[in-house]
Amino acid sequence: MSTELHVLVCGGGIAGNAVALPLVRAGIRATVVERASGPRPGGQAVDLRGPSREVAERMGLMPGIRARQLDERGMTYVDRTGHAYVRMPAEMFDGKGPVADIEITRGDLNQVLLDALAEAGGALDYRYGEWVEALTQDEDGVEVAFASGGVERFDLVVGADGVHSAMRRLVFGPEERFSTYLGGYTSYFTVPTPAGVEPGWMAMRMVPRAAVGIRPDADPATSKAIVMLRVDADPALRRDVGAQQRLIRRMLAEAGWLTPHILDAMADAPDFYFDELARIDMPHLSAGRVALLGDAGYCGSPMTGMGTAMAMVGAYLLAGELAADPADPVGALARYEAGVTPFLEKAKELPGGGLSMMLPTTRIGSMLTRAVTRLMVSRPLRPVMIRMMSGTDVYELPSYPLDSASSA
Repeated sequence: MSTELHVLVCGGGIAGNAVALPLVRAGIRATVVERASGPRPGGQAVDLRGPSREVAERMGLMPGIRARQLDERGMTYVDRTGHAYVRMPAEMFDGKGPVADIEITRGDLNQVLLDALAEAGGALDYRYGEWVEALTQDEDGVEVAFASGGVERFDLVVGADGVHSAMRRLVFGPEERFSTYLGGYTSYFTVPTPAGVEPGWMAMRMVPRAAVGIRPDADPATSKAIVMLRVDADPALRRDVGAQQRLIRRMLAEAGWLTPHILDAMADAPDFYFDELARIDMPHLSAGRVALLGDAGYCGSPMTGMGTAMAMVGAYLLAGELAADPADPVGALARYEAGVTPFLEKAKELPGGGLSMMLPTTRIGSMLTRAVTRLMVSRPLRPVMIRMMSGTDVYELPSYPLDSASSA
């Protein structure tokens, strides 16, 4: 089946590709524009659990995901000497804890989606090194001006371009209207795997106001470093990599463990990432014929661990509503918002009180957090923790005609 509907997707990450795939399978014409010059490999591990895993299964993505999933067996908390004072095997919380039973790098999951798009064929136009500079819309469509100088018309535009979404800014207004600073910053980058790291295990070291960790990568020769900092917002840090790295060095100076190795490798990391921990809340997910998807519309911050889940579930619902009634795209956007909102309300909840509980400001507070962490893994409290970590599992995904298209 094919339709006359033509959808522009802004952003070639997980959210953008996850909505483009079921659209083209359903016979809907899709154009995807991505500002980067090509796919971005690597990145931090993301997980699939509950409804997001069901979406991956319905889209037929699980064979590709299984082939690329990480060997990540659990998580440990360590002291300054590297001694693990808490161990959380993935199975401890039935695969619903900090480490799920399916972990995959962000880049690999995106490649699985790109491979599926290549196999799907259909009316797909994929453009790297391109982005939207301006747009105007009326009752019948959206006229888009691209950075390359072209002007084209689309029936619908989807902004899937991340937490600092340019599409959101163009259509809904400045980022500060919708972004809430959550009290700190996070950083990720690749480092050579340190000697003594336990294969397959993620390890975290907590100190007052900061945390540093190591987790497995797809290549055993490298690992992914994770840094979290509790600090007042500083606009001067934006795009100043030198200032960002100086802040990290200062706040982790006394952390011990593998921190010197991580800090030594940081300056040469090819994929150094640093950004504020922020939450995006929109009064509505669409305006006219423009919709927001994933972090662009509902980032809960990395602390929720649900960014990929929200992107996958949102993409599935948006594509499903458009495929169900392509003659009424505006109505489909309203149904998408109504359908995804109950899931988002649960998925955006911060675990355990947010950054103030995760990163206390004093050594006494850190000792209390360590005691609470030990208590979390005690046998009597495990059922309670599983219930807390399974809040989105009660969400029931709707079924759409595109489910049969993905299995064809």
